[in-house]
Amino acid sequence: MESDTMNRKLMVILGGGESGVGSAILAQKEGFDVFLSDKGTLQDYHRETLQAYGVEFEENGHTEERILQADEIIKSPGIPDTTPLMQKVLQAGIHVISEIEFAGRYTNAKMICITGSNGKTTTTSLIYHILKSAGLHVGLAGNIGKSFARQVAEENYEYFVLELSSFQLEGVYDFRADIAVLLNITPDHLDRYDHTMQNYVDAKMRIIRNQRTEDAFIYWIDDPIITKQIDKLKPLSTCYPFGEHHTTKEVAYTDNGKLIIQAKESEFNMELELLALEGLHNVYNSLASGIVAKLMDISDEQLRTSLSDFKGVPHRLEKVATVRGVQYINDSKATNVNSCWYALQSMRTKTVLILGGTDKGNDYTEIEELTKAKARALIFLGKDNSRLHAFFDGKVPVIRDASSMKEAVEIAYQLAEKGDAVLLSPCCASFDLFKNYEDRGDQFKECVRNL
Repeated sequence: MESDTMNRKLMVILGGGESGVGSAILAQKEGFDVFLSDKGTLQDYHRETLQAYGVEFEENGHTEERILQADEIIKSPGIPDTTPLMQKVLQAGIHVISEIEFAGRYTNAKMICITGSNGKTTTTSLIYHILKSAGLHVGLAGNIGKSFARQVAEENYEYFVLELSSFQLEGVYDFRADIAVLLNITPDHLDRYDHTMQNYVDAKMRIIRNQRTEDAFIYWIDDPIITKQIDKLKPLSTCYPFGEHHTTKEVAYTDNGKLIIQAKESEFNMELELLALEGLHNVYNSLASGIVAKLMDISDEQLRTSLSDFKGVPHRLEKVATVRGVQYINDSKATNVNSCWYALQSMRTKTVLILGGTDKGNDYTEIEELTKAKARALIFLGKDNSRLHAFFDGKVPVIRDASSMKEAVEIAYQLAEKGDAVLLSPCCASFDLFKNYEDRGDQFKECVRNL
């Protein structure tokens, strides 16, 4: 028995969140020696899960000696390579992968993978809704929902719809998407990529790595960064571009108030006003989702129903309440400038905009014109608002600072006029005052309901 244990490979998992715990469960099921290490404190639920499965773990610090004995390491997407521990791991030449790469080894399910700087959660959720409503045996994972690795270990899905962040894509090597969807690429997380846009772009483009001619690559043809990368990388996959208007290559586009999708020798069309999701950005999300549906032989009737009854994603242009004729909208998931641009663009009324948080090296020029045109007032919600002030001071009539969500909502309540909207669309990460963007959005909703 001892020789068997001697031959077992040591799989070390760094990070004990949803992704890490799921990876530990799958690694143990597949016969690895497993050791999970987290420099922080584990959530009770995750600790109890690891104990229930008998997985060896540590928290509140890393035992480097043990970690550096690993045959392979599965790293949480949140840990950058610049940490001292990761530098030692890389110097030791240990292969580091993501949960996505690892779980992909143990499933034959078809992979529908979605990435982009903005809209990926909405599009992933919409595709999942379409496929599940059509009766397919499908799982939802990646940067959303339950851990992909844990679902591979415990379920037997025929299809997976995966939302993939650039951080997750950094750690994929042999993983292959049967259908890859790339919505857009705009500056985001540049603090993680040495403030070099190309490094971020390279991470996103890994979604088409290993694709073959029978695989599909769905992308937004009007994005200059994407089209330049396609010219450079010349993907083997079959391309299905979508855009707002039909010029030459688009298989999905809008025309005369209709959404049109031409794939698999058939044409699907639907009135834009029947789409459940509002705004131009959601037209793009619906076009991309519709191509996936047609490639997977979902009937037109079923697709039409799913595109019209989809409920949307929490914290993404989520209508919270109308108070004294003012509509409050929670877009806490807008953690970058481009997301906020889409939110502002979809506003039909004067808006009191709540911005701020952990600035990731943002350039606010992109929203300058929309802010001048639509913002009645700006409220900056963060520990350090100096960069926001430096950019916006003098451009909008009223600018106020708030040190808590309660204060921000109260100021908005005073400033907004009947018929206005109050929009939380922060452009920034949430880690200065909140646990995460969900916590920020939940606090906003609670404060609004208490008005």
